[in-house]
Order: sequence, then C-alpha cells, then structure tokens
Amino acid sequence: MLDRSEVGRRGYLHENFRLFHLKDSRAEKMEYHYHEFDKIILLLSGRVTYVVEGVSYFLRPWDILLVQHNMIHVPRIDPSEPYERIVLWLNADYLEHSSTPGQSLSTCFDVARQRGFHLLRQPTERRLEYMRLIRQLEEALRDEQFGHELLANTTFLQLLIAINRDILQDHTAEDTATYRCDPKMEEILRYIAAHLEEELSVEALASRFYLSRYYLMHRFKAITGYTVHQYISQKRLLRAGELIRAGTPVMKAAEAVGFREYSTFLRAFQNTFHVSPREFHK
Repeated sequence: MLDRSEVGRRGYLHENFRLFHLKDSRAEKMEYHYHEFDKIILLLSGRVTYVVEGVSYFLRPWDILLVQHNMIHVPRIDPSEPYERIVLWLNADYLEHSSTPGQSLSTCFDVARQRGFHLLRQPTERRLEYMRLIRQLEEALRDEQFGHELLANTTFLQLLIAINRDILQDHTAEDTATYRCDPKMEEILRYIAAHLEEELSVEALASRFYLSRYYLMHRFKAITGYTVHQYISQKRLLRAGELIRAGTPVMKAAEAVGFREYSTFLRAFQNTFHVSPREFHK
C-alpha cells in the first residue's frame, strides 16, 4: 500500500508492508514512540537527527535508517529545509514467511541491533539502484493492472535483499561524525535489555554503574525521553507481548520479563496494548 501520510503516533500495520512518500515544509513536534513492526526510513532531503534507543544519527540525503520493532525512537527535524523521505513499515511475519532457510530477510535489523548502530550510508553508485527500486515499487503500488500486487511484492523483496546485502558489508559505524551517543547510557540500555527478568531499580542500576541516583535519572530521561521506571516497564511489556504471541503462557511470560505480581502485569499490559493478554495473542 502506498500512502502519503504516516498517521498515528505509533500506527498499526495489517498488510505485508506499507510505503509512505512524505514531504513536509514544517517540522511537526513528535514524541518518543515505538512500533510493533519494523521500519525503514530513506532520507531524500532535509536536515533531521533521528534518535534510536538513545543514539542520535545525523542523517544525510540517501541515508537509510533501520528501526526494529519495539525500539524507542524520535526524529528531530530542522524546519529550515523541506523534509522528504521514504518510509517503509514491514510486517515481521511476512518477512519470516518470505525468507529462506539460513537467509532471513530480518537479518538487516538483527545486525543493526547487535551492532547497536542502525544507519546505512551508501556510495553514489548504490543510490541509483535504490532510486530505481523505489520508483518501481511506487509505480507498482499505484498500478491496477494484472499482477500488480505480485509485482509490488517482488520489487519490495528486491529492495529488502539489497538493504540486507549492503548492511552486511557496511562500515558506516567507523565514521563517528554520523552519530552521537553517551557510552555509559548505552551500556546501561544494553544491560537492561539483557536482564529484564532481574531487579532493575534506579538504586540497583546506579550502584552497578557507579553513578549517583540523581545523575542517572536526569541523564537517562534526557537520552531516552523516558524515566528509568517507564523505560524498563515498557521494555518488559513489549518483550512479554513477543513471548505471548510466540505461544508462551501468559503467566510464564510475565515472570520471564521480571513481573513479580500477575495483577500488576495485567493492569500494565492492558494500559499499554488496550487488550487483555489473551486477546493480544489472538
């Protein structure tokens, strides 16, 4: 589906994928948010800094940013220039079903997460290939002739294969002028992600990373847009949602991500997803 307006603070995806071609003359103030689907942003023009899980990326035209599902992110847009971009929302189930054994189409997102670096910057000669694929995909999505859906899916898969191949060979991370991060906060975020089932209070984290409680709370909020408690609770709920959808019993999923009381988990889950865990699984 081709759309001209990426609506919704979080958004919902019911198709295999959705493409947005957006151009704004005014910068819209956005809050930190996440999606339950994977997202690719291709910058065409403008001045924008994208913050993904506490790392700020200074985008240039034809940069590609990969934001995996449940990653907290926000764009910071300079209104002095029109902001034009291609945005792709990707259904993780569709990517899995379209992959072949040993060659997952989600590899690009997994590699970006493992590296802790989500930016792909291509040389001029590769931009022409991306331009060709994007134009073909937009044309196929507008088309209504025989086989247009199959053509759009085929072109989309070609685009995704190109991104996977390029990110596996990319060395953009060596150019520190392209991003900024707080090494200590990045270390803390990685620790939280790997220890959701453990005690993660402000006091415990401050002690472990040799920081004052006040500095940790202040700096964490500045980097992520969330308080420590809000961030950890959100990450636990998102992980629980993934486990439930994968077939883990609800109570086991709650315990696996650090919730000690089921009533607390149930209330927080419903406040976040607006459905019960049982309905969420369906």
